[in-house]
Amino acid sequence: MLLSMTGFGKAVAETKNKKITVEIKSLNSKQLDLNARVPSIYRDKELDLRNIVGRPLERGKIDMSVTVESLGTETGTTLNVSALEAYKKQIQDASATLGIAVPDDWYSVLLRFPDTLKSDTQAEIDNEETEALFSATSQAVTALMNYRRAEGVKLESFFAERIRRISELLGRIDPYEAQRVEKIRLRIEEGLKKIPGIELDKGRLEQEMIFYIEKLDINEEKQRLSQHLSYFMETLEAPHPGQGKKLGFISQEMGREINTLGSKSNHADMQRLVVKMKDELEQIKEQVLNVM
Repeated sequence: MLLSMTGFGKAVAETKNKKITVEIKSLNSKQLDLNARVPSIYRDKELDLRNIVGRPLERGKIDMSVTVESLGTETGTTLNVSALEAYKKQIQDASATLGIAVPDDWYSVLLRFPDTLKSDTQAEIDNEETEALFSATSQAVTALMNYRRAEGVKLESFFAERIRRISELLGRIDPYEAQRVEKIRLRIEEGLKKIPGIELDKGRLEQEMIFYIEKLDINEEKQRLSQHLSYFMETLEAPHPGQGKKLGFISQEMGREINTLGSKSNHADMQRLVVKMKDELEQIKEQVLNVM
């Protein structure tokens, strides 16, 4: 079972007078990178919120946002009338002293001064609100994990198709391999015939030909690549998530064998097959970065 590191979860919880909304977004990252935007009233709960989010998500670049809305008719902020009155009097006195006009729109001017608004927001939240906050966070995490699982199913299908294509391309190399060896032999013999005035030791030539052709043998690379393809699928089908790093290592090993096949191929049709394998592998490497 695969889990993607990409996901989104949202949940809402309500108390008798507040609505709490938690949104969590996840992208790929080598480790857990959690950024939390929490209202100041919940700052003392931030560590608990980080634990609720961080433990199940494990890895990824996580953005968490918590917002709170009042459901009542009363607001948590009131006008400080005595401060407004004092500021107005000072402005009128300054106007008389300086000989300048008083403002036409008093409120737009007075509300810019400090302490003209008073916050009645409670310093501590009660148990009901705390439970609602934690519940909304847990539900958002659950929603995000469900999203990750759904994306993981898509990734499994994607990887299986890429591995199937590489395996198919690897099988198509066989017919060209016999042709390649024979062409190499003929090319060397023809090249030697063009050199005038030399006598060839056919026994020594045969030894050198065998040595040269053995250096271009790709059976080991084909076998190792086939093993890597099988191991990739075994890892893909593991019952527990967390295969991302291992799949990344396997894909690197696959790349080494494919590159060696390309350097040894010495055959245009084989090289075209190798290029196609590289294209499939690059798609795998790109998407492996999204796997938990």
